[in-house]
Amino acid sequence: MSRLIRKVSVNTSSVVETKNVADLKAKTGNLYESIAVIAKRANQINISLKEELHSKLEEFASHTDSLEEIHENKEQIEISKAYERMPNPALLATQEFSDDKIYYRRAENDLFS
Repeated sequence: MSRLIRKVSVNTSSVVETKNVADLKAKTGNLYESIAVIAKRANQINISLKEELHSKLEEFASHTDSLEEIHENKEQIEISKAYERMPNPALLATQEFSDDKIYYRRAENDLFS
């Protein structure tokens, strides 16, 4: 079991760390609002990464439906593996929020204020 823990800790990104909930709450005054901002940014990051990956993989796509022509492309596999190793969009969004790199604003007619 100690080997498993060691292996996981070696592969963990520097972005993964415990966050203080009070710090997240302090930025907007409401923890749930902070989480909503982070979630929206994570969704934006996820969409852009997905589009970028699909555009890169589209170069390798064959437009024929023949099973005989399907083959492994090492470059395509390497691109896919690189995207799998990237940090989770939620982690990236949380880091951006903590570093004040996200612009957000409240609506004028906010029902909860």
